[in-house]
Amino acid sequence: MSTSPELARIVVFFQTMDRAALANLASIYTEDAAFKDPFNEVAGLAAIGAIYAHMFEQVSEPRFVIRERLQQDGQAFLTWDFLFRMRRFEPEVTQVIHGATHLRLAQDGRITAHRDYWDAAEELYEKLPVLGGLMRWLKARAGK
Repeated sequence: MSTSPELARIVVFFQTMDRAALANLASIYTEDAAFKDPFNEVAGLAAIGAIYAHMFEQVSEPRFVIRERLQQDGQAFLTWDFLFRMRRFEPEVTQVIHGATHLRLAQDGRITAHRDYWDAAEELYEKLPVLGGLMRWLKARAGK
């Protein structure tokens, strides 16, 4: 299944995103686009831009690597790795979150709805000092 030039443009945007790219969000998202991930649920360019700006404040060297992409009937699905360094904990260690995104696209190829799926407990909380130990203990207990 091939992907459109519009989806290819979106993939390039995510893979090369830096703070300066946030000024171009209107070329990627519609004005009233919705965004949801494990921590946020917002609508509108300003709110989506604020989430990405917050990401750049909280972590060093954030980078998305798109692994797979599928597109059909105005929708797309991406799998990705998010690589970053935590500013507060182990800043010398590159962390990785594995996730997936479901996109709904407008006729012009911009994103109208963006939903990220990833396991915050396994991919983030387990990697934090103190909280990580508790999360791993809870996971082991739940598995019994």
